Amino acid sequence: MLLTPEQFLGFLATALLITLSPGPDNLMVLSVGMSRGRRQGVAFGLGCALGCLSHTVLASLGISALIAASPVAFTALKITGGLYLIYLGFGAIRSPGTSGPASKNNAVIPEEKLLKLFSKGLLANSINPKVVLFFLSFLPQFVIQQNGHLGWQTAQLGLIFTAQAVFLFSMLGYFSGTVGQWLTRRPRAGLWLDRVAGSIFIALGLRLLISR
Repeated sequence: MLLTPEQFLGFLATALLITLSPGPDNLMVLSVGMSRGRRQGVAFGLGCALGCLSHTVLASLGISALIAASPVAFTALKITGGLYLIYLGFGAIRSPGTSGPASKNNAVIPEEKLLKLFSKGLLANSINPKVVLFFLSFLPQFVIQQNGHLGWQTAQLGLIFTAQAVFLFSMLGYFSGTVGQWLTRRPRAGLWLDRVAGSIFIALGLRLLISR
């Protein structure tokens, strides 16, 4: 059974507002796009957005509720997510920025690097316990009990959320990447922006570790 038009439109409008509001995912996509460039920002943004698919599956199967109900499982996921964000942050701080040979010669960034950034975004979102709780609390609000097929309704809502996140995060990565393109001609500014981006990742990781 498909969602009703009212159910679909109401959820989509709310999802767009939530995705557009400032948050950790937006900051990460913005920082990567500004420090690395358009393609890199889009790749990381797509990874973050598609990471929502894993939360959709967990919410549809009821596994998210089990994770949230288990202090040990939730704490383990929180520690893993926080440490991973800190790891990404230190990696960005140690980066040579946009001053390397590839940037100076305007060489094409290897596809493996784009895939690596995509994977980082995917993993950062997938192991974020805050997103687990968000999907667990947000999606059921738009499920209509009387229509039955609760798991299928939840899955559809998760797919809609993922689709709009793919579009918005791609746009954010692309337009923030315009700044990154400008920075390729100013290597020192790019180096400092890498450090700012890394600091954002570390701050988000520490916030996740100390949050209750």
